Amino acid sequence: MPPKIKTSYFCQNCGYQSPKWLGKCPSCENWNTFVEEIIQKEQPEKGSWKTSTSQKVAFKPIALEAVELAQDERIVTPDKELNRVLGGGIVPGSLILIGGEPGIGKSTLMLQIALQMQNYKVLYVSGEESLQQIKMRAERLPFKNSNCYLLTETSTQNIFKQVEIFEPDILVIDSIQTLQSAFVESAVGSVSQVRECTAELMKFAKESRTPVFIIGHITKEGTLAGPKVLEHMVDAVLTFEGDRHLVYRILRANKNRFGSTSELGIYEMLSNGLREVSNPSEILLTQREEPISGIAIGATLEGNRPLLIEIQSLVSITNYGTPQRSSTGFDQKRLNMLLAVLEKRGGYRLGSQDVFLNITGGLKIEDPAIDLAVCTSIISSYQDTIIPNNICFAAEVGLGGEIRAIQKVEQRISEAEKLGFQAIYVSKYNLKSINTENFKIEIRAAAKLEGIFEQLFG
Repeated sequence: MPPKIKTSYFCQNCGYQSPKWLGKCPSCENWNTFVEEIIQKEQPEKGSWKTSTSQKVAFKPIALEAVELAQDERIVTPDKELNRVLGGGIVPGSLILIGGEPGIGKSTLMLQIALQMQNYKVLYVSGEESLQQIKMRAERLPFKNSNCYLLTETSTQNIFKQVEIFEPDILVIDSIQTLQSAFVESAVGSVSQVRECTAELMKFAKESRTPVFIIGHITKEGTLAGPKVLEHMVDAVLTFEGDRHLVYRILRANKNRFGSTSELGIYEMLSNGLREVSNPSEILLTQREEPISGIAIGATLEGNRPLLIEIQSLVSITNYGTPQRSSTGFDQKRLNMLLAVLEKRGGYRLGSQDVFLNITGGLKIEDPAIDLAVCTSIISSYQDTIIPNNICFAAEVGLGGEIRAIQKVEQRISEAEKLGFQAIYVSKYNLKSINTENFKIEIRAAAKLEGIFEQLFG
């Protein structure tokens, strides 16, 4: 007698499981996202990873003091940006998810890394492209690797058969939405399939100590089970983001069990692949033929990496009853707060002005240390006065118009000095922890906005 078919309902947006259909998802509160999926278990096929590990003896409790630490060192890749984001390299046995919108360059990044790993046997599994398509992309890259092998397969059972024979050092899956497991009878790309395939890959990675990279798509409609469903299962979640119409890409760590989540890597998309940007401050500062008003340079910090970014402002008289407030790459609420400080403490009448703010390079900055640069950029545009391009700013602005101290100010000053800036404005309360004799750049300290505005705008 055949086994009874078991079904369940899954939210296609967040992966919430329910025994019955619901109109509104209790988890993500979206409507009409539940789809019925079959979750009947089949007999494992011979050669699958589950078959090879199901005969093992069950694990028993062991004292924490009796656990021996593995002496495996991280796998340091030739890609310094990836090493920085992962916390120093790839941890053996880790499961790493790389998410991003379609066409952003995830497959190019992983193929480029696979070709750079000269001393490791890499298996690149693709369920989206043929071998010829992957070969065409590889021909555009300036890297060659005889230890990089390709496999076009979507069945996890067939993939594990080849893995047991091939025994790769690194496994790359492109992408998780194309894989299908025989243990779940659901459509390819459904929540059940994505979750089951990821669970099998996680079991393989932990037991074989083989690092696995998984590529996942993110769609605006949420029709596919994106990386949000998998975040609790993997060891690291990396987001590859950027505007497809621009050349720069940013790799961030939203989750990392083996390192910091505040680091980021910056790449430049070229015709022959992705180029690592070792000094991002140079690309974030626009090279202008002539200086213009509304431009200020702020010193921010992403993880342990100091960055000098260009902040552009445009202030003009509003043509509507309510003035517009628009910001790109900067928090809208914080912009409104700084505008209120400038009007209340500085006496600038910005209530009848449209204010537009832009962080160049497509970055999204949450560091309060660029508050002073934002304020000076706005007043520069408001008074149509140019700020000298050899001056930068690194300080937080309080509600009373005071210049507050920030963390790791010495790293910001060093970066400004390295790029040739002649002066930097900081809070006078940071001077207690700074040895000014170690820097050739002029350090200008201030306690109030009024003092800085008098020096810059008269």
